[in-house]
Amino acid sequence: MDVRAIAKFVRISPQKTRLVVDLVRGKQVEEALAILRFTNKRASKLIEKVLRSAIANAQQKFPTTDVDNLFIKKVFVNQGPTLKRIRPAPMGRAYRVLHRMSHITVELDERSA
Repeated sequence: MDVRAIAKFVRISPQKTRLVVDLVRGKQVEEALAILRFTNKRASKLIEKVLRSAIANAQQKFPTTDVDNLFIKKVFVNQGPTLKRIRPAPMGRAYRVLHRMSHITVELDERSA
């Protein structure tokens, strides 16, 4: 049983998001939600939303699934497209500003009790 949820084009850099993703990789779902709830990073709310979506997908796809036995099998962050903007700089020059995006993927599986 593999259940997945993906959030694409999230406006946060993958480097910042990977810091939070590494905290919950391989954990039970309840433990991961507790970690994300008390992590003081902006990415934690986004990852929590994707994790809750994956839990809902598991309940929808397999109605007999016990949520207490679910764990995070895979979680990773890929880089999405980058928005390139121009910022005025001294002496008529321009600096480039890069707004990075992420694709967050969470896969759940059920541990046999």
